[in-house]
Amino acid sequence: MAIAITAKMVAELRAKTDAPMMECKKALTEAEGDFDKAEELLRVKLGSKAGKAASRITAEGVVALAREGDVAALVEVNCETDFVTKNDSFLAFVNAIAEGIVKNNPADVEAIGAMPLSLDGFGPTVEEVRKGLIGKIGENMSVRRFKRFEGSTAAYLHGTRIGVVVEFAGDEAAAKDVAMHVAAMKPVALSSADVPAELVAKERSVAAAKAAEDATVAVAAGKPVQSAEIVAKRIEGGVQKYLKEVSLNNQTFVKNDKQTVEQMLKEKATTVKSFTLYVVGEGIEKKVDDFAAEVAAQVAAAKAA
Repeated sequence: MAIAITAKMVAELRAKTDAPMMECKKALTEAEGDFDKAEELLRVKLGSKAGKAASRITAEGVVALAREGDVAALVEVNCETDFVTKNDSFLAFVNAIAEGIVKNNPADVEAIGAMPLSLDGFGPTVEEVRKGLIGKIGENMSVRRFKRFEGSTAAYLHGTRIGVVVEFAGDEAAAKDVAMHVAAMKPVALSSADVPAELVAKERSVAAAKAAEDATVAVAAGKPVQSAEIVAKRIEGGVQKYLKEVSLNNQTFVKNDKQTVEQMLKEKATTVKSFTLYVVGEGIEKKVDDFAAEVAAQVAAAKAA
């Protein structure tokens, strides 16, 4: 006689394994209600599930920082939904990776997968733990980027979504203030000269397009059109304004709007050599889900199970 699999049984197995509800129900059905066997079946299926999840977009995630002496590491690890960013196993995984980067100094993201790690019964490498957690949690996850630092650094984490590390010489408190400033104002470069050429070209193109639009409006209104020389100065003025807005040294310091970051640092006899800013999911194209369709699909799957 077949054992009836109740919602309570499914919930208990899910609480124990963190596996998706439908997977828990299937495992319990196959195991005829035996919890230990069902858990074992879920473990067996983890590998294939990791493969299926690998193609799904990971635009959420967390940033973590680890430090040991003068060595620090900043890492971003992505997942599919904000819900998983609060999962204890996922957070432990990310923090372990940050600590591993400090100790092992991996050459690139691929090398992180080979670092030693055992977590939640998975291992012995980061990659094996990653695959195991994908099956356990039911979402794809991936290490997106990292940077390892040696020397004097100050860091700031805004929750788990924004991380900043500043390499400096001088006053640590001033450097920490700069890290907080970077998190808030998100400069793209240390100085105007360091702003990437493609960003400058894009801003110049926008300014030129705006000048052309203004000229068209002036003609339509019967007003005189500005000379090419004046238009060129306007365009260059717009570019220079943009450079000041996005370069750290030229930005108005968030804790004192009467001085720039560069002026504050000079006052504190401190030099910022570089900064690294990670914002979770920045630049990743997120998938827009049809929530109603997703719920309908889950209901249909539940009926078919």
